[in-house]
Amino acid sequence: MAQTIEIKNGYVFDPLNEIDGEKMDIFIRDGKVVSELFESEIRNAKSIDAKGMTVMPGGVDSHSHIAGAKVNVGRIMRPEDSYKWARGKTALTHSGSGYTVPSVYLEGYEYSQMGYTTVFEAAVPPLEARHTHEEMRSIPMIDTGGYLVLGNNWFIMRYLRDGDIERAANYVAWMMKTHKTYGIKCVNPAGVENWGWARNVGSLDEANIHFDISPREIIHGLCEINELLGMPMSMHLHCNNLGQPGCCDITRESLAIPNKIKANQNLDVEWAETKIDSKRMQSVYLTHAQFNSFGGTSWGDFESGTKDIIDYVNKTDFIVMDSGCVPFGEATVMTGDGPAIHNLYALTGNKWSNTDIEMECGSGVIPFTYLKANPIHSVQWAMGLELLLMVEDVWKSIMTTDHPNGGTFLKYPQIIAWLMSQEAREKTFGECHAWARDRSDLGGVDRELSLYDIAILTRANPARTVGISHRKGSLGIGADGDVTIYNIDPTKLNTRNYEQVISNFEQAEYTIKDGQVVSQQGEIKMIPEKRTYYSDITVKDEGEKEMLLDVKEWFKYYTVGFANYPTPEKYLMNPTPIKVNNER
Repeated sequence: MAQTIEIKNGYVFDPLNEIDGEKMDIFIRDGKVVSELFESEIRNAKSIDAKGMTVMPGGVDSHSHIAGAKVNVGRIMRPEDSYKWARGKTALTHSGSGYTVPSVYLEGYEYSQMGYTTVFEAAVPPLEARHTHEEMRSIPMIDTGGYLVLGNNWFIMRYLRDGDIERAANYVAWMMKTHKTYGIKCVNPAGVENWGWARNVGSLDEANIHFDISPREIIHGLCEINELLGMPMSMHLHCNNLGQPGCCDITRESLAIPNKIKANQNLDVEWAETKIDSKRMQSVYLTHAQFNSFGGTSWGDFESGTKDIIDYVNKTDFIVMDSGCVPFGEATVMTGDGPAIHNLYALTGNKWSNTDIEMECGSGVIPFTYLKANPIHSVQWAMGLELLLMVEDVWKSIMTTDHPNGGTFLKYPQIIAWLMSQEAREKTFGECHAWARDRSDLGGVDRELSLYDIAILTRANPARTVGISHRKGSLGIGADGDVTIYNIDPTKLNTRNYEQVISNFEQAEYTIKDGQVVSQQGEIKMIPEKRTYYSDITVKDEGEKEMLLDVKEWFKYYTVGFANYPTPEKYLMNPTPIKVNNER
């Protein structure tokens, strides 16, 4: 049950409401932020004195891999991950294990202890949506949602190839409701389908076999559908040739494809009544940009290719990107891009797995370790930070590790320290291979981000990008009562003492979710209710019926019956649809 809470005397950083370190009080009633409490309520409210502390909205992670079949494969492939990193149960919490791929209970506890309240699973294969939701409902502490993988879907490729954008849009709307997912994810468009025949695509205009459609056509089509339907979030793009030297060129070209497709601001979306304009600004969301920004022509002349990407993002207004930082250490690389995983296997010889998911997509998993002594890895470390420090407008960037691909989300505090402290970066440069400085531009960057900037990267912008800033990433009136209090006094903050910055962000003094103190100084205090967000899009009945006739005819190629394909709401914890009215 939500508490009435009064947070007094804290330094508040709430970028969506343009509050930059103002000393003020925050009030929560019935799980929502309110402007004030009545005198009678204050007498009975839980009062938290945040004097000398930093107050931010609860953290929002817009790109993480926390649930689903490939996450479980990662757990299976990393047994050492479990026996080296385990946590016993308490009277309140379950036991858990895992470092790069924690068990479901541990994921929720660890995110909450760092001050996060909302996390989105970045890749949900439609056929495996039930399983993904079963895992997400078991993750405690955090609200969740998932992005539906559609870039190599047979129906989408057929409809776009034939120029039938209306049918494709009706199909996407139906799929979102059917699988209770939130946004469109596009992974190595056209290439993953080719991988089923041990092939890939090498350029944006190379058509794949059998469907004869190119990545350019798929990217443009899905971006157009995204705006035609009025989706709450931008189309989530994982570009072709990811992780290969020179892939920055195809990424830059891919970003230009939807340059004339503007974010739809006119459709009727069911938003809460707040002062925040919840609707997103961008029409494409470039994910884990570091992995999409490799320069050079081979591993021998490999270098950072972020400059072209950053320059393009700086001069445009329709792109937002998350960084995909590499903080060094153990990782488990998992992606819907099977060819990319095979390339890593060929380089390392590590054990790997590969999956083809019928008519929809594929994936691969490989254990991995990023080393400071490795020239490539050292440049990757610099690249992830370049993407956050060299983009002029902080509102165009989001801080991630593409958990667990670049590293575990537990390394977020370390990344924050690098962003806030040039001295912290210089120390790491001294531990890295010389390529880190020689083949990147990071050494010439003296910018140090502020606590306000960090609140944008980890709260405000992920919430706005995903389209939930009416209730998340904000301390505005009517927003969810999700608040994080860090034991950081902005007036005394010394970023030269970056180890203290790390420790303070590793463990929030208080994490409050929906008006309940759920974590305090690293101790889980209670298990709150959670929600699962998905997009419920209304389209014209006749268009949906006509599309379903075709889908049912083609369903003979699936190994499951049509009646068993949808994901019932009972698989979701507290299903929370974002209703979009689009009766075209």
